[in-house]
Amino acid sequence: MTSTSARRSKITPEREQEFFQAVLDELREHGYDALTMERVAARASCGKSTLYRQWQTKPRLVAAALRAHRQGAVAEVDTGSLAGDLRETARIAACTSGRDTRLTHALGHAVLYDEELRSALREAIVEPEVAALGAMVERAVRRGEIRADHPAVEFLPAQLMGVLRIRPVLEGRYADAEYLVMTLIHI
Repeated sequence: MTSTSARRSKITPEREQEFFQAVLDELREHGYDALTMERVAARASCGKSTLYRQWQTKPRLVAAALRAHRQGAVAEVDTGSLAGDLRETARIAACTSGRDTRLTHALGHAVLYDEELRSALREAIVEPEVAALGAMVERAVRRGEIRADHPAVEFLPAQLMGVLRIRPVLEGRYADAEYLVMTLIHI
């Protein structure tokens, strides 16, 4: 057992979730730039050394909190058809659209100039979701529902993530399942 895993074992999963919830609440309320280990520690009633021991940096803690919050629900989608998979993905995204979109906006500017944050988020959130969408398309190609070279395929991740983020800006409301289905299902 490594010293890292030995240290991690001292925190219960329930306590870890409390830390993650404090991170997410701070992000939603104050944004990434204002988030500090001190603020998270105060909110979670722990010492900041506990957070540094477990996650070393703010970007790693944020990425871990987001990964735990998302729990890979999209990766588990397999309804038997691409249309069904996209509808279910839209439903999942819509269920947390308001809260997750606020998180995305809170991180949007910071991710442009903080390489460590960008890397941590790509690893924790973006790459797994892009892979899940890719797996949906691969299954659809094997079933003969779509051609492998369909021109819209490469835009699915950007379309889903972009619509979630931009609808509140354009229309003042979050993307719901029906709206997401209409943007995704027409490939």
